[in-house]
Amino acid sequence: MAHAAAERVCFVLQLKPDRIDEYVAAHEHVWPEMLEALSNAGWRNYSLFVRSADGLVVGYLQTDDFEAAQSGMAATEINARWQAGMADFFQNPAGVQPDQAMRPLTEYFHLD
Repeated sequence: MAHAAAERVCFVLQLKPDRIDEYVAAHEHVWPEMLEALSNAGWRNYSLFVRSADGLVVGYLQTDDFEAAQSGMAATEINARWQAGMADFFQNPAGVQPDQAMRPLTEYFHLD
């Protein structure tokens, strides 16, 4: 099924440099329930990239509505468990889960 005018979202997060390899390894087997929840919440073409020198994570996804996609995930129990397990990998303020630290970058150019 084709999706009209999908919103492209790119964001950055910062890993703790000493946890990069462990974080990447944790994504080798993402829970099937997590993958299903992401899809059901409208996350499409979702990719994560890491700069191994310092732990910069760049995320990219397409969705019809990023706020709705985020809140759809936030409402799931599986997301709460995943975020709790991932929290210690990131350089975020205390109590801020990785998905709460996502701030979209401004797209200023796109080549179709």
